[in-house]
Amino acid sequence: MNTQRVWFAFFIVLALTLNFGFFVGEIDNPLHHNPYELFFALVVSLIATVLKIGDRSHLGAVLLATSLVADLQLIVAAVMWGYAAQVTGEVSVSVMASIVSLAGGAMLANITSVILLIAETIQLKR
Repeated sequence: MNTQRVWFAFFIVLALTLNFGFFVGEIDNPLHHNPYELFFALVVSLIATVLKIGDRSHLGAVLLATSLVADLQLIVAAVMWGYAAQVTGEVSVSVMASIVSLAGGAMLANITSVILLIAETIQLKR
């Protein structure tokens, strides 16, 4: 068993579940979306990305790309939330909808990573 793959799979699935937990709820209601959950989804996604660096296979490159997409979208969502909360003083309905939409895009990238990971696991021969 390759422990690096186990850790990557653990972190990518954890990133997906945390992202899903943040995404669920009314899209424009800030009370339905916890900022700490967004923060933890971002941190776990960044860890998964770091674990994937160095894999020289074609599938590894695609998995790294999906992780980078998820990271970028989560970073933009976190920056938007931070700016809205700290600079403007409130998170408006339209800003919250944008934040949740970005997290949804990151979740789609994480789903793609998990599907690719499952496909790679199925194709492995013992």
